[in-house]
Amino acid sequence: MTERRSSIERNTKETNIRLDMNIDGEGNSSITTGVPFMSHMLDLFTKHGHFDVTIEAQGDTEVDDHHTTEDIGICLGQVFHEAVGDKKGIRRYGQAMVPMDDALAQVVVDLSNRPHLEYRADLPGAKVGTFDTELVHEFLWKFALEARINLHIIVHYGYNTHHIIEAVFKAMGRALDEATQLDERVKGVPSTKGLL
Repeated sequence: MTERRSSIERNTKETNIRLDMNIDGEGNSSITTGVPFMSHMLDLFTKHGHFDVTIEAQGDTEVDDHHTTEDIGICLGQVFHEAVGDKKGIRRYGQAMVPMDDALAQVVVDLSNRPHLEYRADLPGAKVGTFDTELVHEFLWKFALEARINLHIIVHYGYNTHHIIEAVFKAMGRALDEATQLDERVKGVPSTKGLL
């Protein structure tokens, strides 16, 4: 089997990012973003998705965390899309429900090549530590757009903002792991169109 791996280096006036992703990994990560909460969430995503991911990001966090968070989403999406490849033999769809203490999050994905995000999450807090929680949506939308996936996120309940976001990232890793798995019953691309 061809290794499903990709890398990117993206340098702008706002951020400098180097990112490597192996879809068929073991959940190993080396993540330095300058945004501690996002680093933590990406580590969880990697572990639960069984992806190997290296991220080195520097950004204008003295302004705020927006540019760094958004640009990591862009880069991770582009690398994921390239690493998945032609999608021959994959399951295509994946879903996961993950509890985190008081919170329950559900993520459903379709590696459809039609980017879309449905984000049904009420976050009680505007911040977790110094992190602006509105950036979770920004990250997810940019990731879905660049990964060219259909991403549905439903938070059923929860009252601790950290727990809610953590459940989302864990569930997203698990759903994408399921969707990228190779299934020997699938011949070619899993679509009646013959193309994804």
